[in-house]
Amino acid sequence: MCDGGGGSPGMILGALGDPPPNETIKAAADALKSGLVVGIPTDTVYGLAVDPWRPGATDKLFAVKRRPRNVELPVFVSGVAQALELAPSLAVPARLLMEAFWPGPLTIVVPRAPELTADLGDNTATIGLRCPAHPVPLALCASSGPYATTSANLHGEPPIHEASVLARSLKGVGLVLDGGPCDGEPSSVVEVGVGSPRLIRSGVIDWLDILRVASSRS
Repeated sequence: MCDGGGGSPGMILGALGDPPPNETIKAAADALKSGLVVGIPTDTVYGLAVDPWRPGATDKLFAVKRRPRNVELPVFVSGVAQALELAPSLAVPARLLMEAFWPGPLTIVVPRAPELTADLGDNTATIGLRCPAHPVPLALCASSGPYATTSANLHGEPPIHEASVLARSLKGVGLVLDGGPCDGEPSSVVEVGVGSPRLIRSGVIDWLDILRVASSRS
């Protein structure tokens, strides 16, 4: 178990169901707007979320996770439409990957809009985007818009698979949504720019399948 440094466990709200309870999603949306760190279930493992447009919120997440700011935070989106709001100049391979593997465990790193003010870390050139195949983060995207996220564990330690473990392990999490066990593997992460796609992290989706889709044409 991760040791988040003690402190009282974050409040846990039930989030089972598809769709999840409206009152739970509203509470999470309100927490994000208030600048709190929220623990959420995903299609892979439990994650931490913040509103990166809320001043100071991203710093709280980096502190909770003990993650250096030079390791950029990815962003959850509800689909391609929200992705285009953050990265309007998507290359064709990036669009093909989104259409083939979203919702699902694929994070796609692309050039971010120059005017984007979201604080995702020290790197302001790119943005990692993912549309998760889980009703809770998707409902939160629909309610609050895109938000920054990362796995719910101390930087470099194993991921967390249960809400109760998250609540008592990480100091500084204001709210935890309990969607049941999340026993998936981490997402695959690929960078798609002008040249060929580059594998950043191996994950659920096979690299050869990613290359095949990225090199195809609709």
